[in-house]
Amino acid sequence: MKAPTSLIRFPILLFSLLTFTTITQAATFTIVNRCNYPVWAEAVPGGAAGTTRARIWGRTNCNFDGNGRGRCETGDCNGLLQCNSYGQPPNTLAEYALNQWNNLDFFDISLVDGFNVPMDFSPTGGCRGIRCTANINGKCPNELRVPGGCNNPCTTFRTDQYCCNSGNCGPTYFSRFFKDRCQDAYSYPKDDSTSTFTCPGGTNYRVVFCPR
Repeated sequence: MKAPTSLIRFPILLFSLLTFTTITQAATFTIVNRCNYPVWAEAVPGGAAGTTRARIWGRTNCNFDGNGRGRCETGDCNGLLQCNSYGQPPNTLAEYALNQWNNLDFFDISLVDGFNVPMDFSPTGGCRGIRCTANINGKCPNELRVPGGCNNPCTTFRTDQYCCNSGNCGPTYFSRFFKDRCQDAYSYPKDDSTSTFTCPGGTNYRVVFCPR
């Protein structure tokens, strides 16, 4: 099953009003696709009541059969249309944790899993939004280049230097490649100080693929 016809004809709106409800307050996440190609959006753990931490990403070049099985070139979920696990790198991630310390939402764009689609992740009012729109795929180092995206060095090299498995790691040549192009985004697992943003709990958000 290829991308639904509506997605091909009207790529501006992929799907919207994914609602994630917490116990104390509700937040609505609207996902918009402005790419000139279909993007299959996914969120894990999804819109279940009580969800406070999740990630949203886009999958590209997908093809599924009538049973919801197939494959995506980037962001694939074990060959399933309906994801029940995180997507396969590379994928640009919108991550959030709702109603945390001092009733604040924490949100970020992460390139720790690599990059596949330009992204804007913004509150719908009042707080600063963040975006990553650089030509990362086109400038990707040869070592990280894969079909449809720019992989992360942990997936490529599988060493502690890049994966931070010991919890003791710093920026590398490859993480700086991402950081130089998207300064507000996470570039490696310990890149916290410049990459996490907050907004009051109960804020609504918009994720835009290929923002203009």
